[in-house]
Amino acid sequence: MASKTKEARLNQKDYLEGKLKERLSILAEKGLDPKKIAGDMAVKKLRAEIREANARLRAIKARETKLEEMATAKAEKLATPKQEKGKKKKQAEEDAEISKRQQKKKKKKQDKEPGE
Repeated sequence: MASKTKEARLNQKDYLEGKLKERLSILAEKGLDPKKIAGDMAVKKLRAEIREANARLRAIKARETKLEEMATAKAEKLATPKQEKGKKKKQAEEDAEISKRQQKKKKKKQDKEPGE
């Protein structure tokens, strides 16, 4: 049962439940008491496989809800308008365009002007 699709797991669960009902009816026809029926290895195995399928279906549902939440969050984020960049960011962008050497020259020139 390595399938990860929801449809495949639902089909597997239905199949296992049918097998379990069939096995329970066979054991009931034999006249076994409920305690012995519950202790039957085939019944235990089928119930365990059904629990496993249910757990996988819960995991699939959790993944689907998470994907839906992420999609709505992304849509909301895209719907909000972009904010303008601040003055500091603009200044940093201008400084980034100028080479470091030119930045140093500009700073040195600014330092000399007020001292004159």
